[in-house]
Amino acid sequence: MRRVIILGSTGSIGVQALEVIAANRESFEVVGLAAGSQRATLESQAAVFGVEHIALGEREAEQLVRTVQADVVLNGITGSVGLGPTLAALEVGATLALANKESLIVGGELVMGAAFPGQLVPVDSEHSAIAQALRAGTAAEVRRLVLTASGGPFRGRSRESLRDVSPREALAHPTWDMGLVVTTNSSTLVNKGLEIIEAHYLFDVPYDDIDVTVHPQSIVHSMVEFVDGSTIAQCSPPDMRLPISLGLDWPNRVPGVGTPLDWTTSSTWTFEPLDAEAFPAVNLAKRVGREGGTFPAVFNAANEQAVLAFHAGRIGYLDIVDTVTAVVDAHDSTGVLSRESLAEAERWARADADRLIGLH
Repeated sequence: MRRVIILGSTGSIGVQALEVIAANRESFEVVGLAAGSQRATLESQAAVFGVEHIALGEREAEQLVRTVQADVVLNGITGSVGLGPTLAALEVGATLALANKESLIVGGELVMGAAFPGQLVPVDSEHSAIAQALRAGTAAEVRRLVLTASGGPFRGRSRESLRDVSPREALAHPTWDMGLVVTTNSSTLVNKGLEIIEAHYLFDVPYDDIDVTVHPQSIVHSMVEFVDGSTIAQCSPPDMRLPISLGLDWPNRVPGVGTPLDWTTSSTWTFEPLDAEAFPAVNLAKRVGREGGTFPAVFNAANEQAVLAFHAGRIGYLDIVDTVTAVVDAHDSTGVLSRESLAEAERWARADADRLIGLH
């Protein structure tokens, strides 16, 4: 029986995690729940699962992690505000099932330095796929990682054709049902850029050895290419309950959590190269990752500001990544990496992004 704390329990990841646990009560016990808002929903979840310890807000979530004993902490919070709870989970020695990619991207070396081997388990479908595929060989046998991208709602379109894209169009993701920022990030492929940085930290693979291929069917969730020419892929219908269940019980598989592929019917899977001109965020993310320090925090914070400005009608669609690029170009990462220096870098990035947005 694994005792589980779920952070972001009212969001998509949290709700699906509770579905997995509800179907496997003999394997999991929920001992803590936290959400950023939606108190009524949080209290209802606590009543259903008999949870005594709940928290509302990121600071309260961090305190919950530090005071409630758990075997697994699932961090499903959205945004860099998840960094504190991530570090708290690592410090208390719990297994961290990480869906909050921003805390690893922003925290980088700080997070990895706090984690002991095997403590951090990815929940993103792409990184879960890589973690599964890596079990087929040793680290020395890995040639490269290949992250798959659905291509979002604008796959195949030129940069110029994206100039007048509306917020509603940007939220029309063909595969996944996600929140406003993450769905927009998937359309700009900023999300894939963030995942490259995350993959670098999780698997200690150089940026030159992490590639992206566009796979519209979202069946192959990512791949590992080995030195002998073999490629191991993890395939399943798009369903986040599968990587969530692995995060909760890694390395064990939870029976019946997902629906397998139907091999008795015909299907076609396609793979396409990434159009770096139309979607420059991936190469920008690699540049940011190589710079290290506070650069990833600046990249993420500036993007969050630009996405919100786009949905508020203050800037155009192409201005999102253009604003992030300008903020990154102006940044100078100096000093010791700490929670304080990261917070200051984020404040600066948001202010500089707002300044640029105001010029439009």
